Amino acid sequence: MSDDDNSPISARAAKQLFAELRSAPALVLAVSGGPDSVALMWLAARWKRGLARGPQLTVVTVDHGLRPEAAREAREVKRLAAELGLAHRTLRWRGAKPDTGLPAAAREARYRLLAQAARNAGASHVLTAHTRDDQAETLLMRLVRGSGLAGLSAMARLTERDGVVLVRPLLDVPKSQLIATLRRAKIGFADDPTNRDTAFTRPRLRALLPQLAAEGGDSRSLARLAGRLARANAAVDVLVDGAERFLQLRARGDAPQAGGRSFEASAFAKLPEEVRLRLLLRAVNALGHEGPAELGKVEALLAALDQAIAASLAASPRAAANGRPVLKQTLAGALISLAGGRIHIAPAPARRSKGRMRADQGGS
Repeated sequence: MSDDDNSPISARAAKQLFAELRSAPALVLAVSGGPDSVALMWLAARWKRGLARGPQLTVVTVDHGLRPEAAREAREVKRLAAELGLAHRTLRWRGAKPDTGLPAAAREARYRLLAQAARNAGASHVLTAHTRDDQAETLLMRLVRGSGLAGLSAMARLTERDGVVLVRPLLDVPKSQLIATLRRAKIGFADDPTNRDTAFTRPRLRALLPQLAAEGGDSRSLARLAGRLARANAAVDVLVDGAERFLQLRARGDAPQAGGRSFEASAFAKLPEEVRLRLLLRAVNALGHEGPAELGKVEALLAALDQAIAASLAASPRAAANGRPVLKQTLAGALISLAGGRIHIAPAPARRSKGRMRADQGGS
């Protein structure tokens, strides 16, 4: 993209944004009516017109039912989509809305509805209009929440969700360029007041960005940091893959654990802490039925496990190999135990409901 954050996006630059999607059968564009998503729609339509053959484009607007203006904004998106020669659908998030965690619940509902629309349209990809500014804000949100390396990697350009691929083609583009593009094309867009509502975390952090930019922490540098952390995170994942294979090789000849995973405790203990943490996290999320596990709880589990392994290795070999559990904990629906010099992770028994317990007690 251009180094001028206030210049409109050229047709050549737009072609590069969507080039990898040329052979896709169909694409869904998530368009709310704000400047970012309207620019995505306009740029994608211009790109499609320049192709002899290209994907079928379907515009989808999700009305969360949270603002009275949303229905009007959806109609305006439909009107503009028709002018651009694009099909449009409005999907509504129905049902009761939570009293707490509303932004997260709305986001989950939006992605679920978009994935459903993609399947109905035969689309392989859903395109969203996340920008470099959104990337910077996401990094800040996860930073203040104490996220690990994976979380601080922020958003990826491509991710798989609910059987479709989410694409963020504008992730390296500043919002100012999208607004400049729409102004040159004389295309209007909606202004969502919730983007400035300081009752929510993201708008509060967004208000801090000008101060951070004055210190050199603008969206460009924050997004660059997220990219560098993503590289580091990918490298650590490779190490974890290797460690997992190493532990599997060490387990050759041992009786396999049905429906679970098992690691040699002494070999596990010699691995770097971040690698041990991720091995546990993978196993718990794969075998538990209440996940995903919270990072802080997995860290606490690892600390307890490390302490139990050290105590076990310090004991006599006979005591370490007697098979009695030295540690036994449940986390996110997984049962983790240390016994006989091995770490075992398996699905935890299902919790009995209070109603079932009362019925059992009454029949005894």
